[in-house]
Amino acid sequence: MTGTTLPEAALAYLSNAALTPLWAAARGRLERNRLLAKGTVKVFVDDEGADVLAGLLTTTVTVGEVSVRLDKLDARLRESAAQAGLATVIEAITKVPLQDRTAAREQAAAVRALALARLDAALAGAGLAYAAWVPAFVAGVQQAGLLTRAGEEYAARCADRAGAVLTALGTRTNLSSPDPWSPGPGPVWELAELASRCTGTAHGLDDGTLTSALVLRAASAAFGEPVPVRATARRALWERLGVVTDVVSGTVLTWNLRPPGTDPWSRMMQARADLSLVTHLTVHEMRAAGAGTLLASSGTVVSVCENPQVLQAAARAAVPGVLICLSGNPASAGVLALNRLIAAGNDVRYHGDFDWPGVAIAGRVLASGATPWRLAANDYEAAANSLPADETLALEGKPVPTPWDPALAVAMTRQGVALHEESLLKLLLSDLV
Repeated sequence: MTGTTLPEAALAYLSNAALTPLWAAARGRLERNRLLAKGTVKVFVDDEGADVLAGLLTTTVTVGEVSVRLDKLDARLRESAAQAGLATVIEAITKVPLQDRTAAREQAAAVRALALARLDAALAGAGLAYAAWVPAFVAGVQQAGLLTRAGEEYAARCADRAGAVLTALGTRTNLSSPDPWSPGPGPVWELAELASRCTGTAHGLDDGTLTSALVLRAASAAFGEPVPVRATARRALWERLGVVTDVVSGTVLTWNLRPPGTDPWSRMMQARADLSLVTHLTVHEMRAAGAGTLLASSGTVVSVCENPQVLQAAARAAVPGVLICLSGNPASAGVLALNRLIAAGNDVRYHGDFDWPGVAIAGRVLASGATPWRLAANDYEAAANSLPADETLALEGKPVPTPWDPALAVAMTRQGVALHEESLLKLLLSDLV
């Protein structure tokens, strides 16, 4: 209606600054009333305003607070030289369109309901409808207004795409576990590769996209962690899901890893082992070597640790055993190496810190097919009892189940002592001789 014009004389009369409070109050009431001229507004008018309003309403108006019925004002405007209703007059004077705020709220609610229905359908399609973390995830999406702000069509499309991504990551989903995602078995995806498969474009999961935000919010809810705010935290969360955003920077540390092949890459790895060099393997390098290239000879025992200090000590002692270090929670390079070694039938055994984050990581690694390496309750108790009282660390945080040895979690809770891998260094190195 903003294209409607009023007769010049009528527009000049009605645009008098003394009537500005009236038009502002009437606008607010109209926008709440579905643009219907009904109800009453109260405004304060001075001498000039009283005169102008009296001329408009053809009635006596006194200085001070005045009650104006909008239906009568609408009728008077139509009878006047303006020859237009209240809504048209307000738009012509202010040059700002009126908004039916009630209708807008209803439309937003309908869009939100449809988008949430699509999101529920996408979660169901990914086999996650009954996951314990889903209500918190959906509530977070609602509170953040992610789907409402996006618009009906785009929000629905992104909800479907997020469901497709979660479905593709389903090989890492274990809803019976306290930690829904384990590091494997399952593919290690490149972000662009996963995006192309699930969204139709290599940039569909780029940082800042709605689909990416939905997937990462789902992962955060599943892990019981805050939604990542910084780009580095978002990259780390993708890594935890087995999705690598950078195939050349992230590495897994290896010691004495000797691929048995005769191809150039295998010979290079053998030469590095002969030179007693620690090797940083990237996802790019392992993929370039080829999916069929063995990382170790069949039957090789491959030990895996959490802390780089353990691998550094192994290199310093020049132990003959094979050791891989995940440097904490396994990232994509570590996941890929573990998957390949386990799939090839190698005996992969894992040791980590005896604290709650450490046993949580152990649970994920063991779920991939690795076996425990000195991770039993008696290993923990022997180490804890051997430490001098002034060298013990308090066990802090929320207890985590240890399904490979339930007695371990019981012993850790009872002892209340945290043990890092360094405290078992001599014992671990003796297993690598």
